[in-house]
Amino acid sequence: MASMHGEGGKRKRDDSVEGRLSNGSYQIDGVEDYKEDEELHGQVDLSLLEALEKSHETAEVLDLRGLKKLVLSFERKLRDNLEARMKYADHPEKFVESEVDLDEEIKKLHALAAAPDLYPDLVRLNTVNSLLGLLTHENTDIAIDVVNLLSDLTDEDVIAEGSDESAAVLVDALIENNALELLVQNLSRMEESEPDEASAVFNTLSVLENMIEVRPAVAEMVCERTKLLRWLLNRIKVREFDSNKLYASEILAILLQNSAVNQRRVGQLNGVDTILQAVALYKSKDPKSGEEEEMLENLFGCLCSVVMPMENKERFVKAEGVELMIIIMKQKRLAYGSAMKALDFATTRCSQACERFVDVLGLKTLFAAFMGRIPTKSKHGSHRDKEEILEHAISIIASLLAGLTRGSRRERLIGKFTENEFEKIDRLMELYIS
Repeated sequence: MASMHGEGGKRKRDDSVEGRLSNGSYQIDGVEDYKEDEELHGQVDLSLLEALEKSHETAEVLDLRGLKKLVLSFERKLRDNLEARMKYADHPEKFVESEVDLDEEIKKLHALAAAPDLYPDLVRLNTVNSLLGLLTHENTDIAIDVVNLLSDLTDEDVIAEGSDESAAVLVDALIENNALELLVQNLSRMEESEPDEASAVFNTLSVLENMIEVRPAVAEMVCERTKLLRWLLNRIKVREFDSNKLYASEILAILLQNSAVNQRRVGQLNGVDTILQAVALYKSKDPKSGEEEEMLENLFGCLCSVVMPMENKERFVKAEGVELMIIIMKQKRLAYGSAMKALDFATTRCSQACERFVDVLGLKTLFAAFMGRIPTKSKHGSHRDKEEILEHAISIIASLLAGLTRGSRRERLIGKFTENEFEKIDRLMELYIS
């Protein structure tokens, strides 16, 4: 299966106003690298550079005492906000100030990302429960703050700076305090037409991916406890491409890759048909960008995984998945090799798929690839890609021979080897001894 993360590893989105420096501190707001044109001014303006250097000198590494101070301040502002909301429920203007204060305190907790070894202390202070409770806050901006904070704290690079034990303690605490359920519930109220909320959707998926990285069991747990699979399937239905659709396809592929339980769940949600519909958008066109191409590869990865259970192979056939794959191959689209791979997975130990393959005239396209006539368009031009496509073609032929035991379909298959003075037998021997 194609890499779920592409060449760049895990997906990143830097929506913060202040970028974290290499030593874990944060830039002073508004300080940027600045250099005047020496030809116009004759010298470099050092004032901003001096301010930046000063920020390096005064930055303090967060310790346990500092963490307790941050947590205490956060808990006070949280209590004040809850009390103000209860007391002035019908007068928002009277609790808006406490909301602003709470927002600021949540943002201050991002400093903890520079000290991941303090995560066990954060858990012992029971702050995780308080933070997760804010995912249901009536003010979506507060919920978004928490999502962004969790994304920062669980970031792959941040986790790598601390111990595995610290990361596990945090993720376990998140699970125990219903983070999976709360995060997925919060997804349903995000309006992606709003940039901040679209970013929160992205960061929510990031948190889930990071949790799976630390605790692989989360992949099945989140599907059992929440409606995440349904949300992801609905998200990839959207015709327009964007970064969240890409990430949704990636998370779905991760959830399906090594889990027969999740594969069956998706089948029961009519997910086989949904994935085929998402792929069908590219039966007569190619992706417009590298990211869109990556999303299409993710969708094919989902398709290959989801047809592993026999009942989903049958759903694939019923939804005319065999026909769609052959159309993509005949059109010589960018996804030619991916379509061949999906057919390989679908026809393995499935006579129904094998019969449909012959009935819809797939043999001609299959044996063209077997003979080495593979489209060289874009990514399929390399020797490695051609080798992989050829392997899938041979595997499909083997599945057809095993699945078509008698009748006219088998005769048509065998007949392909007698054409043009048995050239395919010669090709078979060539491949066998090479």
